[in-house]
Amino acid sequence: MSDTRDFVRRLPNDIGGLAADRIDRVEHALQPWEKRCHALADVLDYHKIISTEAKRRGVEALGSEVIGKLSYYERWIVAFANILFQQQILTPVDLARKMAEVGARWETHA
Repeated sequence: MSDTRDFVRRLPNDIGGLAADRIDRVEHALQPWEKRCHALADVLDYHKIISTEAKRRGVEALGSEVIGKLSYYERWIVAFANILFQQQILTPVDLARKMAEVGARWETHA
């Protein structure tokens, strides 16, 4: 397959066979926010708001450059937000307001 055809067919997450840095396979404990993100994915799927397949497509829609800059669970969160914006369940203003609220709570406890 030519490089051009491979590029067109390859999704952003499909990095198999490409040159890359060595993968650090050290197990690590999930951060609390990562656990909450995973729980959120389960809840969204259970309530048929965002399926596992929709989440995968949402991550792929971020594109190679963004995917390369975000951690695993950061990709999920951005994909969830974008999907919820598209479904008009959440607005960017609502999200920004909630983030400011949580940030203010965090500051008072830090």
